[in-house]
Amino acid sequence: MQSYAAVDLGASSGRVMVGRVGPGTLELTEAHRFPNRPVRIPEGLRWDILSLYAGVIEGLRAAGRVDSVGIDSWAVDYGLLDADGALLGNPVHYRDARTEGVAEKVWATVPAEELYAATGLQYAPFNTLYQLTAARSTVRLAQAERLLLIPDLLTYWLTGEQGTELTNASTTQLIDPRTRDWAYGVATRLDIDLSLFAPLRRPGDPAGVLRPEVLDETGLRGPVPVTAVGSHDTASAVAAVPAVDERFAYICTGTWSLAGLELRAPVLTEESRAANFTNELGLDGTVRYLRNIMGLWLLQECVREWGDPDLPELLSAAAEVPALRSVVDAGDTAFLAPGRMPARIAEACRASGQPVPDSPAEVTRCILDSLALAHRRAVSEAQRLADHPVDVVHIVGGGTRNALLCQLTADACGLPVVAGPTEAAALGNVLVQARAHGLVGDRAEMRRLLAATQPLTRYEPRGDTALWRAAESRLAAS
Repeated sequence: MQSYAAVDLGASSGRVMVGRVGPGTLELTEAHRFPNRPVRIPEGLRWDILSLYAGVIEGLRAAGRVDSVGIDSWAVDYGLLDADGALLGNPVHYRDARTEGVAEKVWATVPAEELYAATGLQYAPFNTLYQLTAARSTVRLAQAERLLLIPDLLTYWLTGEQGTELTNASTTQLIDPRTRDWAYGVATRLDIDLSLFAPLRRPGDPAGVLRPEVLDETGLRGPVPVTAVGSHDTASAVAAVPAVDERFAYICTGTWSLAGLELRAPVLTEESRAANFTNELGLDGTVRYLRNIMGLWLLQECVREWGDPDLPELLSAAAEVPALRSVVDAGDTAFLAPGRMPARIAEACRASGQPVPDSPAEVTRCILDSLALAHRRAVSEAQRLADHPVDVVHIVGGGTRNALLCQLTADACGLPVVAGPTEAAALGNVLVQARAHGLVGDRAEMRRLLAATQPLTRYEPRGDTALWRAAESRLAAS
């Protein structure tokens, strides 16, 4: 048995989990959980990266003896370092407004069709490429000698070593998913200096050892290696999908829903671009072919505005609301910014001529129906575009706790849903570390271990999918 610390940072909270791995054994316990609260200052919305780092240190202190550490987080955001390796201000939050209208400027130089053919990345206004274009004339970017994505920045502070982990780099829109290397032609045309990035490393690569000062702060006995994992949390979560073969779709649920397929090669067709699917990189040469859906962010924002009501009671009341009374497009960037979420959902329903939800239960049911409908559309279109049929949908992440959402997704897709594990990103993080240290074998063996050791719940589809097809048509026509 060996112990691995998984630092798993989400958009609303961070956690340090400890995984114990041995023959036929995979156990996960929480050492420390801490909030991730962005801060709005006159410059805009920023991550409180120092608070996150403090949470990581406290978590490692609580973890006790570990044989390795791995870090995963959300994608696209970064910190800039000066020539001395010092951080040049708090990293900008991807929901900051600085990228508004930037995509059109980029497309004037590299048309959207060419950009997709070269990088395979969906359009999202916050992609790193657009962030760098928005920052082009800033003093901080001019002063920067190094750009580190969020998990790589924290790894640097822990070890003093700099690198750019590939699964997360693939979300920058500066990686060619065919070569699994930088898209040099795109960067040259957009005047983006790729020398800002540290050398690429892959899941399982060594990423340094904890600095003596970190050992002193945490009470750990060295040397403690840090191992590169799928540092994009979705890459780690997909690695922890307990699938028995390749005929599966996955939905990584939480603040976002990432719905798609695991493929052996990217899909770079114009039809795929028009459907806004992305080709991000995963373990062992795989491609995460998926669509970003706004996810439980919609409900999180509503719950915050309602004063944090009892969630089980709210979901129970939502289950009694008539199905598919009103739906919204859960992929619409109109819902990206925080604030006034119940009112914005009501406005979208009113504008499309649907009944306007006016109680928390009705708004919640609208959100969950809309998410299930978006899951259905993503799973169906991914199968068609990739010519990759599936027999089952795996839901992993925080949304596995929402039984109503899981059942509605099964109903909408007309496929069985297997929900679990909940802490998929942390488990994928742990398993990549364990594999790097020889305790588990290939991806298939990792998934067999997950299926044998983690609690899973199966939901069978109910009723006719005709109601969902009708709602889909209604939404498309609005």
